[in-house]
Parts: sequence; structure tokens; C-alpha cells
Amino acid sequence: MQILCGHIDRAEWSRLVAESTTATWFQTPEAYDFYASQPDVMSPFSLGIRSAQGLRGVCVGYVTRERSAFRQFFTRRAIIIGGPCLANDCTDEELEKLMSAARTYLQRRAIYTETRNFHDYSRWRKAFEQAGFAYRPHLNYQVDCTDVEAMENGLSENRKRQIKRARQLGAYIEAAQSEQDIQAWYAILADLYKTKVKTPLFPLSFFVALYHRRSAEFLMVKHEGKIIGGILCPVLAGRCVYEWFVCGDDAGYKALCPSVMATYAGIRYACANGLSRFDFMGAGTPGEAYGVRDFKARFGGQEVEHGRWLCVHKPALYKIGETGVRILRR
Repeated sequence: MQILCGHIDRAEWSRLVAESTTATWFQTPEAYDFYASQPDVMSPFSLGIRSAQGLRGVCVGYVTRERSAFRQFFTRRAIIIGGPCLANDCTDEELEKLMSAARTYLQRRAIYTETRNFHDYSRWRKAFEQAGFAYRPHLNYQVDCTDVEAMENGLSENRKRQIKRARQLGAYIEAAQSEQDIQAWYAILADLYKTKVKTPLFPLSFFVALYHRRSAEFLMVKHEGKIIGGILCPVLAGRCVYEWFVCGDDAGYKALCPSVMATYAGIRYACANGLSRFDFMGAGTPGEAYGVRDFKARFGGQEVEHGRWLCVHKPALYKIGETGVRILRR
């Protein structure tokens, strides 16, 4: 078996993504290329494992970057969105070697490494643990979009009323048409992160660059020509839409429910374009109150617990970071 670091054959990589049941947009060559185009905000990495059978798995992610060296020292973390993309018959030995290589590569670059899983990796649990990763429960919602009528029926009655009323009052969905649309949407998103989410947000340039690459859909919620919300949805061709960033000016346009309309726009896009699933990309920790989870649950998706795999490289700095995040969110 051979570990590949940054030099993965693109044809093999794309073939693995097309065949793997653990594939996500975030593990594609296109996602890696986009990460690599953003050196001011992230340092990307791609590792693969190859055997006589060909490419058996890839692990793609990024280490966050801060402009301040002080903040970078205390906050640098390696994020593997979606979890590694594996051959369907990937062995424990192959995965253990892949994730051990990732741990070795990242232990000097990040305080911790975390996979944010969108698929069930339970059959490989032993391999992850042997590679030094501990399981952390984490919930998610995924909406089946193969049947539009069934999807609509799955919405809560409150969601149905909100969507109907918003439409009657003139709210509508439109794909972003220009950089100016991205700027208007970002202003709403930045305010949300400043006042409620209270975690770092990528700069406007990150979203403008992704818009120009056409690697994802930016769906805007509009009223009388003005953007009042929207959603950024990466798309795994033929399979899935992901809710990466979503926002709405709910205080300014309460009756139009722009946050609801933005999420609904992503789900409808999946249905209209033959994509089988809409993935909410996370819904918090089981047993802990989380308003965002309640919001997502009303769109009729299935609650799943695919969890996260965590490897802490620097325990003391990790504890400091945990404390800092709790203080910021108060």
C-alpha cells in the first residue's frame, strides 16, 4: 500500500468519488482546488491510499488560517468536511493507514483534526480508533428529495404556512446573478455570525471566488428585487445538495420568513435537478438543547447520528480553545 500526499491521480480520484457511497462534494478534486485557491484563509491538504486495486480512499480538508499570528497559534484546526471518501470495500487496514498518515501530517500543523461525517462510518470504527481518532456523537438531518410530493408532505404544518404566506407576500427565489448579489447576501450572513453564531466567518472574497468557480449554487431569497436571505449549496453531481451557509434578514422581514425560504430553496433545487438528498451538514450534540436543530427538524428530514472523529494533537491548546469558544458564545 502507498500513501499519497498531494499527488493523487485526478482520473482515479474522480472515479472513486463517482463510485463511493461515502463521497461528498467536499472530498472531490474540485473542492480541493477551491481550497487551494484560498491561501489567505486556509491551508488545504489531500491524502490518499493506493493499493494494487487502485485508489482506495482520499482524505481532503484544510487547516484554518488567521491573519493574526497570535490568533492562528491558538485556533488552528484541521477540518475534514464530510469525512474521508472510501472505496466501498475499503479494509480496516487501508483506512487505518490513511488516517494515521493524516494524523502524522497534521499534528504539527493543527491543534486538532476533526472529521464532520455525512455518512455512516460505524463499520470502520476500529480503524479510526487505531489511527488515534475518538468518536464524538453529533446529529444531522438529511432530506430525501427523490419525490417532490413526499418532500412537501414531510414539511411541518408551520413550515407549509410560512412558505405559502411568504410567496403570497411576494418573496421569491432566484440564483445569484452577480458579485453584487453575493455582497448583499454576505452582509446578512456576516451580521448573523457577529450577533448570533459568534464564530469566525470566511471573508467576502472566499464566497465571491466560489461563485465564479460555479462549484456551488448561490440561491437568493428576494422581495421587490432586494436580497433578504439566501443559501450557499455545494452540489455533488447527481447525488446531493449541501447547506453550507444560510441566512435571512428575519428581523427586518419577519412575515416573509427569509431563513425558512432560503433552506426551502436548497431542498427544492435538489428535487428539481434530480439530486436525491439535501444534507443540513449538522444539527448539534445529542441531549443538548439547540435551537438550530429545532429549526432544521421542521423540514421533514431524517435525523441521523453519523458523528465526528476527533484527534487532539495539542491537548493544552485544545482546552484553551474550548474555553474561548464558550466565552465568545455567551
